[in-house]
Amino acid sequence: MSSGSRFNRGLIGKANPLFSMIRTTVETAFYGNNVTSIISPCEAYKLAKASPGTVVTDMPVFKPEKIGLEPDSKVLLFNDGAVTGRCASARRILGEPGVNEAEYASKIREAIYNTRKKKMYHAQAYIGLNSDFMVKAHLLLPQDHENILYNWLLNFQFMNEHYNEMHENSAKCEREGEIFVFSDPDWQHPDHPLGLSFFDPEHNCAAILGMRYFGEFKKGTLTLAWGCANRNGFAACHGGQKRYNLPDRKYVVGFFGLSGSGKSTLTHAKHNGKYDVTILHDDAFVISSKDGSSVALEPSYFDKTSDYPLCSEDNKYLLSVQNVGATQDENGNIVIVTEDIRNGNGRAIKSRLWSPNRVDKFQEPVDTIIWLMKDPSIPPVVKVNSPILASTMGATLATKRTSAERLAPGVNPDALVIEPYANPFRTYPLANDYTRFLELFEKRNIDCYIFNTGHFLDKKIPKELTLKILESIVEGEAMFQKWQPFDDLEVLEIDGFSPDITDDDYRKLLRDRFVDRLNFIKSRASEKGGYDALPSDAADALASLIERLK
Repeated sequence: MSSGSRFNRGLIGKANPLFSMIRTTVETAFYGNNVTSIISPCEAYKLAKASPGTVVTDMPVFKPEKIGLEPDSKVLLFNDGAVTGRCASARRILGEPGVNEAEYASKIREAIYNTRKKKMYHAQAYIGLNSDFMVKAHLLLPQDHENILYNWLLNFQFMNEHYNEMHENSAKCEREGEIFVFSDPDWQHPDHPLGLSFFDPEHNCAAILGMRYFGEFKKGTLTLAWGCANRNGFAACHGGQKRYNLPDRKYVVGFFGLSGSGKSTLTHAKHNGKYDVTILHDDAFVISSKDGSSVALEPSYFDKTSDYPLCSEDNKYLLSVQNVGATQDENGNIVIVTEDIRNGNGRAIKSRLWSPNRVDKFQEPVDTIIWLMKDPSIPPVVKVNSPILASTMGATLATKRTSAERLAPGVNPDALVIEPYANPFRTYPLANDYTRFLELFEKRNIDCYIFNTGHFLDKKIPKELTLKILESIVEGEAMFQKWQPFDDLEVLEIDGFSPDITDDDYRKLLRDRFVDRLNFIKSRASEKGGYDALPSDAADALASLIERLK
């Protein structure tokens, strides 16, 4: 499917549901006489290279011609100030209770008016890399923020003959308009000291104001694309997916987890060459409810730099870097300083060439979905055999906060939090995701596992153990046993990590964590006016687990 933005004159007006107050306000800004269109990464590179504060390193871009850059292109570094993470508390979503369209339309109109004397750049790209799902996206932002523009064009698919033809030939979706995102990182407002990221999801538009961390622009754009996918028969996935090309079959696995949960590590794991592996993506894709196939939404990777010292082979594939240091090597070359020495959450955009076996679509239906959690009550792996419980555990995915988030004052960064489906970027009711994943588990018989990638009780679960468990599942050799006293949960016997239900302290801990999940689901029925209420089956599934632990 593809989106559209041009209309017969007779279809322009109130009667067309694709138009709204916010949509019209945002889109109009793109046609100002102060706007310059930037289409190619090469154009954006030249602007970013000359932008005040950019560090032009002496690290060459690997095979730059493959991504629309000139042969002598270098890795560009740009650093933000105090803020080096996303800010969930700055998000406002039209449709949620208390979000007044007229109020925010007024603020956005004023923000646009105040950019009239600035030179503005208009970039375009595709979200979705296959004709099954493609949405054209537009970004508008002011001069002096060229590195955001450049990173956005690197992160998503820049327009070229191949993808233009693909978009043109894909089935048109008359219900969806193209994505428009207006931004002014210099914006300030007393009502929004942390900035404002405002979304009108039904009309595929947003305003990102007073924020300059690139992750806001990446995830803000994806937010709208995921919402579009959900409305059109796809499960929106914040995770990674890979295919094991085994001698007798192909096995597709999806990993769902927040930043720092291990989803990228598991997606890109090479298993010491044991398998022929194909990568779809490690952060953003969609699964078709119709046939179980999957489409990647981005060509490149937005990865942490903390685990990649300068001499790491992985740094060969860097395109741009954000919020890391710089120094000179023994030859006087300017190089980056990673490992989060400058600040937490250093980031880089890596080329799609980082994954040698990379494709944009898996025609084969997904076989397994793995919820990645950090919950001390859960053993290293649990198999979930009930479709309702499988979707419910995804809806109550528990983990720890990461350095990728900018927290409001008073929020405890160490508290266990629940983030449904590991996707804090949802712009539609939670029940929509619950239903989409339930469809996959019920109708496509997809297996579901929970991997704990944190601590079990007070014992750290090593990455090597997690990979070993994954390999045993892929090879069909994992011998799961019923987890007494539950009907629909199974566990593996693993030395040093076996849950002891007969231990009163452990039993209470496990019960308390299930109660936390149940309370979370119950709270959805009242918070935000019940906007994220789930079907009663979800609460019943957790209540049944709790009853078994009495």
